[in-house]
Amino acid sequence: MEDKIYQSYLEILQEELVPALGCTEPIALAYAAAGAREVFGGMPGHMDVFCSGNIIKNVKNVTVPNSGGMHGIEAAAVLGAVGGRADRKLEVLEAVTEEDREQVRDLLDRKFCTCHLQKGVENLYIRVEMTGEGRHAAVTISGKHTHIERVEKDGEILYAEEQTEAAAQKQKTDKRQLLNVRDILRFADEVRMEDVEEVIGRQVEMNTAISEEGLRNHYGAEVGRTLLSAYGDDIKVRARAKAAAGSDARMNGCSMPVIINSGSGNQGMTCSLPVIEFAKEWQVSRERMYRALVVSNLVAIHQKKYIGSLSAYCGAVSAACGAGAAITYLYGGDYEAVSNTITNTIANMGGVVCDGAKSSCAAKIASAVDAAIMAHMLENADHCFRPGEGLVRENVEDTIKSMGYVGRVGMKDTDVTILNLMIGENAEA
Repeated sequence: MEDKIYQSYLEILQEELVPALGCTEPIALAYAAAGAREVFGGMPGHMDVFCSGNIIKNVKNVTVPNSGGMHGIEAAAVLGAVGGRADRKLEVLEAVTEEDREQVRDLLDRKFCTCHLQKGVENLYIRVEMTGEGRHAAVTISGKHTHIERVEKDGEILYAEEQTEAAAQKQKTDKRQLLNVRDILRFADEVRMEDVEEVIGRQVEMNTAISEEGLRNHYGAEVGRTLLSAYGDDIKVRARAKAAAGSDARMNGCSMPVIINSGSGNQGMTCSLPVIEFAKEWQVSRERMYRALVVSNLVAIHQKKYIGSLSAYCGAVSAACGAGAAITYLYGGDYEAVSNTITNTIANMGGVVCDGAKSSCAAKIASAVDAAIMAHMLENADHCFRPGEGLVRENVEDTIKSMGYVGRVGMKDTDVTILNLMIGENAEA
């Protein structure tokens, strides 16, 4: 394949498949707060956090890792300010101590942090402002969970995204425009193992570890454990349970890192764990499994480029769609077979709403993976939903694009409605 496409796909995997400790939205808050504390030069007298509706939605009910069970926006931001290490980025809370947690509890009791809904900004937007003793510092994150857009101190702009940085962001976007199902499959077939061994191997190791933790212990609603106890250990159950168990643990405070996809740990686990389980069941080689995981990750990212990082569209569906494509690939399916699996998944589960990060994400993951497995089984029986049926178009690329448009544009009002119901006030997209 063309070297430009090969290198772009490789860079996409390296940029997207990175470790994160806990749900990425509270972690982004903690990262911004840790950075603001460094700029301020210590702990301030007060901290204000300005967040987009989607950040509020995804942080409100999730347990912050290494917090001792605390949850919510203020807890995430204050924990980052007290014990966070900004240089660790998405693992910012890795070194938090019990002493830090005690200080955070005291600060929360004293209303040290105030959260504000920021309207008219990107779906992923955080600004942390610190004040005290006549001093002021602010850090703004926008677009991506670790993308610092602006840094201010005492009225001076220390950093504002330059044109070169904006150009770099545009280059990343342009790379993703090269994604398409046919080239993804070709890349998976041709990629040199030494080019992806580290990034994919790390995903297998970390995501398997947190899944096993979720199955061993009691987290949240225990969706993964319940599936296995209620339905047995058939491969179709195990694939759902392993992915759900990772989310059980992650949404409920487990401090183990995961490898994310499209900025989300839940999506990273949904992309990978069902594929790993099917690879074990079918006893395929490690190399074949890695190539299938390349398919899964890139198909998921391909869909998300149309939807955006945060929206009212549940990202578990896009990730499960990637997993279904990879399962068909593992089975020996060609371009047409993989395309049919993607189409069948979207036709079934497309449009499931995201109502924030919380315990029930594990259940949505299980349902989405079930739909992806059924999509694969339908394809095996030579069945595929036809063009003109709902959002299904003449080819897989147009079907993906249609669903992406619904997620990005059509569900804007849905996003606002969900946020209104969650926080009890009017909000604007």
